[in-house]
Amino acid sequence: MSQALNISLDFIKNIKQQIVASRYIVAKIANVESLRLYFAIGKSIDEQFKEKKWGAKVLDTVSERLQQELPGLRGFSASNMRKMRAFYAYWHNDKSILPSLTDKLENNPKAILPSVTNKLENENIYSFLSISFTHHYEIITKIKEHKNAWFYINKTASEFWGVRHLRTELKNKSHLQAKKLPNNFTKTLDNVLSNKAIRAFKDQYLLDFINVEDADEEIDERVLEQEIVNNIKKFMMSLGSDFSFMGNQYRLTVDGDEYFIDLLFFHRGLQSLVAFELKKGKFKPEYVGKMNFYLSALDDLMKQPHENPSIGIILCKEKKNKKVEYSFRDFTKPMGVAVFKTTDKLPAKYKKALPSPEELKRLLD
Repeated sequence: MSQALNISLDFIKNIKQQIVASRYIVAKIANVESLRLYFAIGKSIDEQFKEKKWGAKVLDTVSERLQQELPGLRGFSASNMRKMRAFYAYWHNDKSILPSLTDKLENNPKAILPSVTNKLENENIYSFLSISFTHHYEIITKIKEHKNAWFYINKTASEFWGVRHLRTELKNKSHLQAKKLPNNFTKTLDNVLSNKAIRAFKDQYLLDFINVEDADEEIDERVLEQEIVNNIKKFMMSLGSDFSFMGNQYRLTVDGDEYFIDLLFFHRGLQSLVAFELKKGKFKPEYVGKMNFYLSALDDLMKQPHENPSIGIILCKEKKNKKVEYSFRDFTKPMGVAVFKTTDKLPAKYKKALPSPEELKRLLD
């Protein structure tokens, strides 16, 4: 038998795991040191601006001279150094995070990362040091209050949000949605699954890719659906991770009659089919009966044996939580009701094509 055949698969897997783990630690250490470096440079720049009354263009000269001293240096353009100053200005008074940003690596680089046993106690610090400077800058430029910034920092770290996803969550103002969507998950799902489901869905979804001139204007449900389908990537970013799109107007046949679900998804984390019904106006109790029917049909006709019960989300313009609660009370299928919000801002390309209100009034007169 050749020596190559004596190498076990477990041995290769073990070495692979060690390499991956080591790379992960190195990447974390590099990220933490980058954050500390940017904070320190931001501090130095801020002090110089205040002490020497620097003007806005001075950083262009600083950047050029750094390039002369360190040819090929990247990441230290004038605009990036302005970001470093903003990073320092945002966090320099936060006593909880300050030691982590000012301590040196010295001879023990692993010491900069909170230990696994200490992770829960130091959740904020661990999350702060885990996300990139680009993520941080997105947060500090959009969120004024630190308590709200921590929401996005912890979410980005724990759910591995990319920068594009973070931007969507910031635009959606997810930190304001402390209250989860009204649902009956705890009554219709086991404890573990219901907790996962509660975390998977939001009370409000920002459909900013749908533009209406009047914020109070009702959108036709088919138009709303088509706009979502046309912008399915944006909609899925609004939903969050783990959603796979299965189709719109998804056909179910029951006793020879056809029924169509507006939007059907599969959620990998929940291992559940998720049906969305779109409603252009206020929530009405009769919507629940129709959704309950769809979920029963999905569980009977579509659900695989290893999958969990199907979940329904009624997405409407407005809702009253007490009406939702009473509507759900005697139904056995897991459902929730969320609202959608569109933007009333006209896209820039259309603004240029149309006359201003003043110009239009002048023309009419």
